[in-house]
Amino acid sequence: MSDEKNLNDDLKETASEFASGAKETFAKTSGENKKILAGVLAIFLGALGVHKFILGYTKEGIIILVITLILGILTCGIAGWVMGILGLIEGIIYLTKSDEEFYNTYQIGNKPWF
Repeated sequence: MSDEKNLNDDLKETASEFASGAKETFAKTSGENKKILAGVLAIFLGALGVHKFILGYTKEGIIILVITLILGILTCGIAGWVMGILGLIEGIIYLTKSDEEFYNTYQIGNKPWF
């Protein structure tokens, strides 16, 4: 019985340490991580709007995706090509901003377009 109690106490302590470590890790996540991820995804998958979903702009991501897929079919791919170019431009903008400027503009200021 004593061994079970010690095991339970150890598990609770380990879980508590894990939870505090996870909170600390997520608190340290800065705009730089999202900046780089969003910038690279905008460059390579900009036509699909993946970078918008990463930044939390679901409505804008869906708009880009619909334009690429639906209008892309209706315009024989021209709309998809245009959205890809816009994604490339957005990716370059994201990556050329300073970490602080990116964080303030896109993550705190919630500026969804350019």
